[in-house]
Amino acid sequence: MAYMSDLMGRPVADVDGQPIGHLEDLIACVRGEMPHPAIVAIVVKRSGGLLIVPFADVAVLIAPAIPLRKRVKEIVPYQSSVHDLYLARDVLDKQIIDTDGVRVVRVNDLELTLVDGNVYVANVDIGGMGLLRRLGLAKMAQPLVGRLGRGSPGVISWDEVELLPGNQPMRLKVPGDKITELHPADLAEIISDLTRSDSDKLLESLDVKTVADTLEEVEPDFQASLVETMSDEKVADVLEEMAPDEAADLLAELPEDRSQELLKLMEREEAEDVRKLLTFPEDTAGGIMTTEFVAVSSDLTAEQALTFIRETAQEAENIFYIYVTDKQDHLLGVFSLKDLVLARPRTLVTEFMHFRVVSVDLTDSQDDVAQAISKYNLVAMPVVDDQRRIHGIVTADDALDKIIPTAWKKRLPRMYR
Repeated sequence: MAYMSDLMGRPVADVDGQPIGHLEDLIACVRGEMPHPAIVAIVVKRSGGLLIVPFADVAVLIAPAIPLRKRVKEIVPYQSSVHDLYLARDVLDKQIIDTDGVRVVRVNDLELTLVDGNVYVANVDIGGMGLLRRLGLAKMAQPLVGRLGRGSPGVISWDEVELLPGNQPMRLKVPGDKITELHPADLAEIISDLTRSDSDKLLESLDVKTVADTLEEVEPDFQASLVETMSDEKVADVLEEMAPDEAADLLAELPEDRSQELLKLMEREEAEDVRKLLTFPEDTAGGIMTTEFVAVSSDLTAEQALTFIRETAQEAENIFYIYVTDKQDHLLGVFSLKDLVLARPRTLVTEFMHFRVVSVDLTDSQDDVAQAISKYNLVAMPVVDDQRRIHGIVTADDALDKIIPTAWKKRLPRMYR
């Protein structure tokens, strides 16, 4: 085994032993079914510029001094292709998304191995020793690391690394097919650790629904920065997938002209819900409520209500509580899923619903809503006007948003999801 950091800067000499320069980089390429890229050329830094030497002209790569098989004038420079990877330029110090540890790590070094005369990239070193090796401090630190029992190499096998297409700042992800399987909260945490350009590239690789779920896990001002470079068409699609209250919060952070343009691009029904929320101050019940809730008519039986919920409640943010209304949307009562499941099929919902419903007004402050939710130990609360017509619900996390730190709020159990 050898490390990229150990080889960098080593002298390179031709077949006659004449020094021609120092190793600047290694070029690798995946060939055939072997998942590990093979070294196909070396980049030599000379006084007159760079010389790219085909690996076939290299006698020994893993050596204190790298000898070539030919004289300089006999070497036909290697012609690189779009499939080639410059290891020092394109991989070292680049970021990797470690989906197992749910973190962003940095490539500190590359481990190389010799197999049947070919040199392959075996592992990606993300550990502290790789960084110390780059700094030339590995030998000094090794005895201390050994005594402390922290000799874990911190490496990831290259076959678990997938290259992203194109000339992108973030070139690697680990492993590629697990990104969309991460919880949106984990994705949000990863994105917050990436550079701006890298986070843009990651979001581009995700489907619209995943982007929407991920954006809902970060604060509106950060949401606005993340969609700044997205096309209006894609942002509109993302907004349609977000809960109306989350979409309204995001639009409120964007410039007015772009916000209005995005509303025009959204589907009419979704846009109307968001426009309604934008008419209320952001620190009131109307400003933080969501219009996605479940309400059933007072003339339904338990069996009919269950059928109605199955057919219509896919987009509802909260199906822990089901509200009962008349034809004019006046709030009459509420029942839980437990009440519904235990009720006999032909029993009218009015027979098992709770008539005394704790609610808040559209103009009540966020502090008042939070206090009410806390007092009555609720996960959501209906929002009504002065005629007791229901307009939406406020969930516990939205109500508590300004009372407890966001990092703590994210740890609350999401019973209403």
